[in-house]
Amino acid sequence: MKKILYILSILLTANAFAQNVEFTKDNFKDNKDGFKEAKKNLEMGDDLFAQGSVFYRQALDPYLLAQKFNPNNALLNYKIGKCYLYSSYKLKSIPFLEKALELNPNVDPQIHYVLGKAYHLDMQWDKAIAEFKKFQATITKPSEFAEIIEDVNKHIEECNTGKELVKNPIRVFIDNVGPEVNTSFPEYGPIISADESVLMFTSRRTGTTGGGMDELLMEPFEDIYVSFNKNGKWTPAQNAGKPINTEGHDATMGLAPDGQKLLIYIDEKGNGNIFECDLKGDTWSKPERMNKNVNTDYHESSASLASDGKRMFFVSNRPDGMGDRDIYMSTLDEKGRWGKAVNLGPAINTKYGEEGVYIHPDGKTMYFSSQAHKTMGGYDIFKSVYDETTKVWSTPENLGYPVNTPDDDVFFVVSASGKHGYYASISNNGYGEKDIYMVTFLGPEKPMVMNNEDNLLASQTAPVKETVIAPVMQIKEAQLTILKGVITDAMTKKPLEATIELIDNTKNMVVATFTSNSSTGKYLVSLPAGRNYGIAVKKEGYLFHSENFDIPATAAFQEVTKDVELKNVAVGSKIILKNIFFDFDKATLRPESTNELERLTKLLQDVPTLKIEIGGHTDSKGADDYNKKLSDNRAKAVVTYLIGKGIAADRLTSVGYGEEQPIATNDTDEGRQMNRRTEFKILSK
Repeated sequence: MKKILYILSILLTANAFAQNVEFTKDNFKDNKDGFKEAKKNLEMGDDLFAQGSVFYRQALDPYLLAQKFNPNNALLNYKIGKCYLYSSYKLKSIPFLEKALELNPNVDPQIHYVLGKAYHLDMQWDKAIAEFKKFQATITKPSEFAEIIEDVNKHIEECNTGKELVKNPIRVFIDNVGPEVNTSFPEYGPIISADESVLMFTSRRTGTTGGGMDELLMEPFEDIYVSFNKNGKWTPAQNAGKPINTEGHDATMGLAPDGQKLLIYIDEKGNGNIFECDLKGDTWSKPERMNKNVNTDYHESSASLASDGKRMFFVSNRPDGMGDRDIYMSTLDEKGRWGKAVNLGPAINTKYGEEGVYIHPDGKTMYFSSQAHKTMGGYDIFKSVYDETTKVWSTPENLGYPVNTPDDDVFFVVSASGKHGYYASISNNGYGEKDIYMVTFLGPEKPMVMNNEDNLLASQTAPVKETVIAPVMQIKEAQLTILKGVITDAMTKKPLEATIELIDNTKNMVVATFTSNSSTGKYLVSLPAGRNYGIAVKKEGYLFHSENFDIPATAAFQEVTKDVELKNVAVGSKIILKNIFFDFDKATLRPESTNELERLTKLLQDVPTLKIEIGGHTDSKGADDYNKKLSDNRAKAVVTYLIGKGIAADRLTSVGYGEEQPIATNDTDEGRQMNRRTEFKILSK
C-alpha cells in the first residue's frame, strides 16, 4: 500500500510541474497588475504573430516578457518556440517547444512538425524523424495536406542524408576571419578576388551611408565594406562609400577574378536588381543597372562573373523558371551587351530553390546552394563541373559536413587555388549575429589512421588547429568582461564626455584609454581575463572616480553594467579610492596603489588651493581600538606619500574612522570588503 501511495505521489508531483496555466484573471488573483501587464504583452505579441513569419522576430520581445510572468502556458511557449525557429537563433526554440508539448500535447496540430524541424536543425536526427512521423500519424485527410506531407517527407530524407554526411566529414578547418572584418553586427555575402588579396562583403552596421533603417528587421540598411590582405592579415574593413553605397540597400554579389569589375545588388521599389561597377584606378565608377535581359520586374538575388568576362551566372525568381529560384546564364555579345538569359536546366535547377551562384576562376566549376540535390537541411552548398565536350553540367556534389549544416548555407566563394572558401555563418563563438568564415580544404590525399603514433606526431606538430577531421573548428569563448554604463554629472544627471583609463594594477601601466559618448554618456570597456584592473573615470572640473576589477584567468565571459556619477570639485565632495591597496593587516601601501595615488597627486597639483582629508575605514572585525589605529595609520601612509610628492602638509589631514562609518553590512565578505576603504573629502578649495 505504501508503495502505491508513493508512486501516486510521484505522478501527482510530475503532473503539478507539467500543468498548463492559462492567462486568466482567476489564475493570478494575487498579482493583478502583473497579470494586466503580461496580458498586454501577450496581446501585442499575438498581433505581430498573426501577421506572419516576417513579424515573428518582433513578436519575441513582448512574448518573452509575458512568458517571464507566466512560464507555464503551453500556447505561449509554442509560439515563442516558433518565433525562434524563424530567427537567427533557431536552436533556442527547442526548450520552449519541448515545454509546450509537455504542458499540453495538443497545444497545436503542428507541434510535432515544428519540434521535428527544431530537432533537425540541432542534428538530433532520430528525434526529428520520430517527431515528423508522429505528425504524419495525425493527418487524417492526406489529399488536403499534400504539400505539407511532401515537406515532412523531405525533412525525413534530409535527416537520413545528414546522418550519413556527419558519419563521413570532409577534412577542413573552418576559421573566423577575425575582428578586422567581423563585428557585433551581421556580416555576410563575402566575395573575393582570385588571389584573395581583396575581400568585399555586406554588413548592416550603424552609420550606414543613407542612414536608413529597415523597419521590418529594425536594422540599418545594408552597405558594402572592403578589406585587403596585407601579409596574410586582413586590414580593418572600411565602408566602400559612394558611389557604390547609396541611400538604400546595397549588397555584394560578385567580383571579377581580377577585382576590376564589381556586381552589386541594389533594391529598387522592392525588386532587387544587378548593377555593375568598374574600378578606375582606385575609384569605382557609378553603378549602372544591367539591361532587361538580366534584370526583370522580379528579384535577381545573386550573380557571378566568369573569368573570361563574357559569361555571367545569376539567380532570379522570374516565373519562367523551374522552381522557386533558378540559376541563369547571360553571355556578352559582340556589341558588349548582355544577351538573353538562359536557364541552366534540370541538371542544376530543381522545383525547389537555388541560390548563391559562384563560378570559379577556372571557368567551369560552379558552386551554388540548393534546397534539393540531396541536402541535409535547408540550403546546402554544391559543386558542379561543366564538361566542354558534352556541354553538360555534372551531377551536383554536396560539399559535405561540416561546411554544410541542417540550416541554410549560402553565398560560398572559392579562391583560385581551391584551398580556401569563404562564407557567412552563425556561431555562438563569433563576434556577432553573422560572421564571415574561411574554410581551408585539406583534401582526401591522406587516409586517416588513428593510432598512438599518429596521436604522438599530432601532439608534436599541430601548430594551431586542434583536430584534422573537423567538426566545425571551435573558437574558444571570449574570456573577458565587458564593462559598460553611462557617465553623468552627479547633480544634474546630464551625460558627460569623460576619459576612462584602463590600468593594469600589477604592472602599474595604463593599457587603454577610452572616451564616453558626449551625447549619451555611454561607455564600453573590454577587460580580458587574467588581470587586476583599475578603472579611472576623469573629466576636468570633476573629482575622478575609480573602480577595481580583479578578473582571474579562468573567468568566463560576463557583462557588468556600472553607471558612474562624477562629482564636482566642491567642498564636502567625497570619493572612495578603490585602487589603493595595503598589505594584509598592515599600513604598508602595495605597489598596485601607485596609479591611484598619482591621480590624487595630480588633482592636488592641478588645484593648488585644494585642502583634503584622507579617511581610513575598516570593517567590524577585531577590537575597536585596533581598527581605529589601523585605519589611522593607513590614512597617514597616504598623506606621507602625497607629501613625498611635493604636496604641502598643511593641505592634508588624515583621520582614522575605524569601523564607525560602514557603507555596507559587516555580515558578509563582500560587505566587509566595501567597508575596508580609503576615502578623500574636500575640506576647502
